[in-house]
Amino acid sequence: MPRLPAPDYPADVRERLDADAREVISRYPDSRSALLPLLHLVQSEEGHVTRTGVRFCAEQLGLTTAEVTAVATFYTMYRRKPSGDYQVGVCTNTLCAVMGGDAIFDALKEHLGVGNDETTPDGKVTLEHIECNAACDFAPVVMVNWEFFDNQTVESATALVDDLRAGRAAEPTRGAPLCTYKETARILAGFPDERPGAVEATGGAGPASLAGLRLAKGEGAPGRVVAPRAAARPAAGGRPTTDEAPANHQSSHDAPQQTSASDPSNPAGPVAEEGE
Repeated sequence: MPRLPAPDYPADVRERLDADAREVISRYPDSRSALLPLLHLVQSEEGHVTRTGVRFCAEQLGLTTAEVTAVATFYTMYRRKPSGDYQVGVCTNTLCAVMGGDAIFDALKEHLGVGNDETTPDGKVTLEHIECNAACDFAPVVMVNWEFFDNQTVESATALVDDLRAGRAAEPTRGAPLCTYKETARILAGFPDERPGAVEATGGAGPASLAGLRLAKGEGAPGRVVAPRAAARPAAGGRPTTDEAPANHQSSHDAPQQTSASDPSNPAGPVAEEGE
């Protein structure tokens, strides 16, 4: 059976969204450029982009629903089904993965009883893997509604989702205090975050990210940022000695997972001569 046209929003909701949409569209010389923020706007209403939201965006911008759907399904920040109050994304790209991201993601799936892109029965947490959070200096990284939780472990990530489900405060490593996914979507649509102190709390890059900049400015060598667990270095007599990593190193780049360099059963490099 063919699908019926998407229903409209209730009259009061439609009136409010019409006013918000006009404000968003007025910021752009070409109205169709407002599609991305409008998708965030309709997502802030229902927690995901519904057929009604697609129809609304198409009507506002003079587009077809197929054109709107093509954009909404391309970007992963637009949810295509109901999601939780907190979107928990675990980076499983290369660096975060070897630093423990894969272990964190597997542990959270088991702990929450959900798979990738699934939501807990209480509607609090949606879990997904993310390809890159652009925060490699602080790997492994978990994001909650796009706010950073750096240098995570299985234990800290598990405690984090437990706090979210229990309604306890969870403070990001960097960035503004957490709000719900719908509230985050409205901010991404371009409307101000009116919570007291939220804008001032956004912060900036951490020490590990700024080490190279300090060197370039001639401010002297930065503190030790990458510190292997058991770094061997030659002693005065020529024999190697092993020191434990300092407790105050600024990054967690002492990988807890086995890598090709430390795992004899999986050596790096070619396993056969060329042409074999």
